[in-house]
Amino acid sequence: MAILSKINATSMKNLTVEDKRLNDTEIKGFHARISAKGAVSYYLFYRHNGKQVNFLLGKGNAITPTQARDMAKAQAGKVASGVNVQSDKKAAKAKELAKKFNKFSVYVEEKYHPWLIANSTRTADQIKSVLLNNFKELADMQLSEISAWQIEQWRSKAKKLNKAEATINYNVNTLKGALSRAVEWGVIDSHELSKVKAYKLDNNRTRYLDPLEEKALLSTLTERDKLIKLKRLSANEHRQKRGYPQQPCLSSHTYADHIEPIVILAMNTGMRRGEILSLKWSNIDFSVKVLTIKGESAKSGKTRHIPLNNAAFNVLTKWREQNPFTSFVFEGNEGKPLTDFKKGFAKVVEDAELQDFHFHDLRHHFASQLVMKSVDLNTVRELLGHADMTMTLRYAHLAPEHKAAAVNLIG
Repeated sequence: MAILSKINATSMKNLTVEDKRLNDTEIKGFHARISAKGAVSYYLFYRHNGKQVNFLLGKGNAITPTQARDMAKAQAGKVASGVNVQSDKKAAKAKELAKKFNKFSVYVEEKYHPWLIANSTRTADQIKSVLLNNFKELADMQLSEISAWQIEQWRSKAKKLNKAEATINYNVNTLKGALSRAVEWGVIDSHELSKVKAYKLDNNRTRYLDPLEEKALLSTLTERDKLIKLKRLSANEHRQKRGYPQQPCLSSHTYADHIEPIVILAMNTGMRRGEILSLKWSNIDFSVKVLTIKGESAKSGKTRHIPLNNAAFNVLTKWREQNPFTSFVFEGNEGKPLTDFKKGFAKVVEDAELQDFHFHDLRHHFASQLVMKSVDLNTVRELLGHADMTMTLRYAHLAPEHKAAAVNLIG
């Protein structure tokens, strides 16, 4: 039960847990609270525009009763003059926060990335990598100094380096998202990246492999695998002669690394890159040869099931034999999913002499093969996980016999 007394060293010494609260007899609203564990806190209660406010002056382990009293007098004076000291405190805290996290690299490392992880963003590490690696020139800049002109300059350089417009859009949109969140948190007042308009992309691009290109790709993967194994064997022989520890032998493995299994899986399931990397062994039912893509991993947000053909089933079976203790099908470090394989795939494309071919085109290849084998478009839509037929219709022209049959009905 609250008691009345002047708050000083003596009254605070006599305050018990059972008292719970001590109201000062001289300064209106000034009081001390004691928790069940004996922790003391000092407050100033007041009203501002009809609303009740309980302003924390400080903790008993940080300030003395005398210091708390002086603070209460000072804050009560401000309240009497119409100042909402609670709002001032929040504003000061926000200003301090903004000052701490305004440096781009610090903001990404210590504020934005932890928030992404806390909110279970599956691409948290990828987003962090994009921001810190692709925008290195921003590292030491204040967030408030990042201008639309700078990002336009960055885009121009990226274009000269032959970066795909879709990739440039993704990078800029990732940066925009980070800065917009900084505005919401009060780290900065605003940003001007809305002035940077995204490149308009041709979403109807349907690049797929012709039979010769497919053969070249698969043979390049096989040769690459053999070469890696031979290099490992040679390196181990060299290390053995010098008495050095040997690296794990690859000769007993079907695949030297993850590149070939990923490519074959993409070609035969039409899975997106993110869906492949987030795939777990628990998502695959080998007994019925069905792979399940969970809603949280799918772009549409909906779970879908993909029957495994022989090629997909065999590659997963053999890859499972090589990786019996992992959680993710393609695992990176410390039990986390693999995050990137761009360099490895790009080298395969180069060696296979494929022109204008990207990883996502393997998805187009899967869909195109189905349509050219007379699979109906709605089934293709379901396998690809398209929300509606709009995206799937881009493959309609690959089924000329359907169109021929239609016009022959009236001829």
